Amino acid sequence: MAKRNNEHISIQDALKEFVETNRLEKGLDKVNVADAWAKLMGNGVNNYTTSVNLERETLYVQLNSSVLREELGYGKQKIISMLNEELGKEIIKKLILR
Repeated sequence: MAKRNNEHISIQDALKEFVETNRLEKGLDKVNVADAWAKLMGNGVNNYTTSVNLERETLYVQLNSSVLREELGYGKQKIISMLNEELGKEIIKKLILR
């Protein structure tokens, strides 16, 4: 049976330690990126977004509107910086709109 630790730690620290111990950061980053995309882009863009996938440092966004894809293509670097700022760390280096 595991030994009980009598030190008091916050829930935030306990969860952070659990995530680091079990190497769950990459999976959580994928979920957080999809949530950040939905939050920052709003309903107008989300209605045309079919999938958001993070692989390594590249974010792949599937859109079903070629016009919207072209418009978002002009502001890729701004979108990347906004998403990274929302996430609080430099996760995305490249954005590919499909």
